[in-house]
Amino acid sequence: MAKYTAEKTLDELPQIESGANLDITYRCNNNCLHCWLTPPSEAADLSDKELSLEEIRSLAEETAKYGYRDWGISGGEPMLRPDFPEIFDYLSALGTYGLNTNGTLIDPKLAKLLKRRGVKMIALYGATPEIHDRVTRNPGSHEAALRGMSYLKEAGAGFVVQIVPLQENYHQMREMEAIADSFSVPYKLGASWIYSNAYGDPDRNRMIHQQRLAPACAAELDLCVPLDYGSPGPQAKTAGEDRLFKACIEKGWHLHIDPYGLASFCCFIKDPALRYDLRAGSFREFRNVFLPAIADSIRGNQEYSENCGSCDLRDDCKWCPSYAYLESGRYSAKIDYLCEIAKEDRRLKMQWLQDHRRYYSQGGVTLQVDSDLPFLENTYGPNVRPFEISAPGEDLIHIRHHFGVPSPSEKELGDPIYDQAPWKIYRRGDSLVYISEDVVWMECNEDYSQIDVYRSNPDAFNHGDVETVLMIATDGVVLSQVFALRQAIAVHSSACILDGKGFLFVGHSEAGKSTSMKLVKGQAEILNDERNVIRKEPAGFRLYGTWSHGELPIVSPNSAPLKAICFLSQSKNNAAVPVEKNEAFRRLLPCIVKPLESKQWWDLTLQTLEEIVNEVPCYLLEFDKSGKIVEVLRAL
Repeated sequence: MAKYTAEKTLDELPQIESGANLDITYRCNNNCLHCWLTPPSEAADLSDKELSLEEIRSLAEETAKYGYRDWGISGGEPMLRPDFPEIFDYLSALGTYGLNTNGTLIDPKLAKLLKRRGVKMIALYGATPEIHDRVTRNPGSHEAALRGMSYLKEAGAGFVVQIVPLQENYHQMREMEAIADSFSVPYKLGASWIYSNAYGDPDRNRMIHQQRLAPACAAELDLCVPLDYGSPGPQAKTAGEDRLFKACIEKGWHLHIDPYGLASFCCFIKDPALRYDLRAGSFREFRNVFLPAIADSIRGNQEYSENCGSCDLRDDCKWCPSYAYLESGRYSAKIDYLCEIAKEDRRLKMQWLQDHRRYYSQGGVTLQVDSDLPFLENTYGPNVRPFEISAPGEDLIHIRHHFGVPSPSEKELGDPIYDQAPWKIYRRGDSLVYISEDVVWMECNEDYSQIDVYRSNPDAFNHGDVETVLMIATDGVVLSQVFALRQAIAVHSSACILDGKGFLFVGHSEAGKSTSMKLVKGQAEILNDERNVIRKEPAGFRLYGTWSHGELPIVSPNSAPLKAICFLSQSKNNAAVPVEKNEAFRRLLPCIVKPLESKQWWDLTLQTLEEIVNEVPCYLLEFDKSGKIVEVLRAL
């Protein structure tokens, strides 16, 4: 156990709402060629030293005081423990859970237990018994794994198939994907590289290294997952920081407990000096004394500073000090294999970004749009193309288009919170799941900074001229949520820029929004005749156009300070009559583009709307078809 010094206060490592990972055994009925956790053949049997059910319950109770309520359960093969049902029943009832298993021991009774909502990951090592069983070195394991998956499917216990890519099975990737598709959409790809043996066993390492994919193949698999979704690589890369584990520990990324009660902040930490014996101490001491000492004491040396610490491929590399220790026994060592993957990653990523990523701007927000399929010149229609920008701004939303719709059970979707055509919306943990009548699936995190869109086929994408960035009938259902969090609202309206000033025109469908734009055309820049955005900025409220136009196929990505809001009234006269704030509020409210009408959205929107009518002059704008409306606007 590492040496550590004076205790830090609870405030220095903040309370977090996080998950913990528990390996309940390292025993396994498979003996996989690539397994990094298998001990040397001469190692002693430690099964009698595994945490008991009562010890697991005690640890769960203690860690819950610090915010750890969601548990990842793994091994070895966790179902080898006779008391697995009791362990699972207890931990899965505390919050959400994740379970990693090879699936071979699942029977109908266990499948029924596993219907409890959570993430279940079943490993697949080959498309045929010949290959799968050669990897697992357990005859019959392929048949048993598929049988376990079938039991889960029959029981309605949603799960995800994890394809583990290796040299032994890489030629069967397409066939494994087909099997995975038959059980779970989407499936998951395992890590594109495999780790050296936790015990430094040279015989094991020879087998493991033989199963590593060629660097180019590993890099290609890396492109199968979303890029830049907020988390850095395995190690947070902070310029000039030589404390190798500081960022990981302080961000509270992980709590890992092994079968014998040894804890660390990461499942890949196998150095005994960096693992704390919870049986001999307390979780409080582990958290507030042991971990801070590690954060301060494990530092990069000259080897680190001359190699990984100064490498310009850091952002493309999977290197982290725990991997380096497994590979060589040194935390600062570089890993040549990862260097080669990083070079390939950089090359392929640049090509991927060129073909699969676009940026669009609306309401001062950058929408980074990634697609599993490459974009074509006409993927988005002429109404969207003007909003494309070459580089992202600071305010960034991530959108990813996938082609293939997930199909978990209703319980896996989460708790229903909205059901009004065309959308049903569920809350699943910290995410919202939207499902539409035309089988479009969207999953958004709570602040809508990450949005994954799934559809059953790519026909609309391939056909081109799509009229919304999210490729749904109206993206207001999501973007209105985004705007509300930024003191902005989308309004059913027409708008223009006249003499550098923004004018918003509001009215019902026959009030003349499009007519008013026809009248100002040629003297003012038309932003949109159907939907526009008002956003509060340091200098005041600003008016933005959108791509969602009405009768007039004219849109503009430009913006201007909002000079006035005009409520339209066709008349024989041309005049602007001031409108009181309460009346303006009443008229604007029904014209707001509404998403899921949550309390948070209403609170934010009503507050923004109140500020708008207090700060922006509002008028009843009477106009005829003479075009004198422009003179009235200039006089405001």
